[in-house]
Amino acid sequence: MTTPTNPITRLDRPLADLEADMKALVARQQACQVLAEAAAHTLSPSDRLAYAMDAWLLTHPEACSTADDYPNWQPGRAS
Repeated sequence: MTTPTNPITRLDRPLADLEADMKALVARQQACQVLAEAAAHTLSPSDRLAYAMDAWLLTHPEACSTADDYPNWQPGRAS
């Protein structure tokens, strides 16, 4: 028998973690639905582009910067 190339390292997750993941997923889906409905009601190409980019960022949170990316950044201060 061969070893799986992508083994599952943790099968048992606390229920609270699963519930939090599900709530986050539902919230992202609802936000994407709102963006899709807004895009359907506008004739502006730039608005549609902005809605599409927002939806993409919601489904790819790894593309967004976090405080970990900029440890010395202080909100409200211009460099």
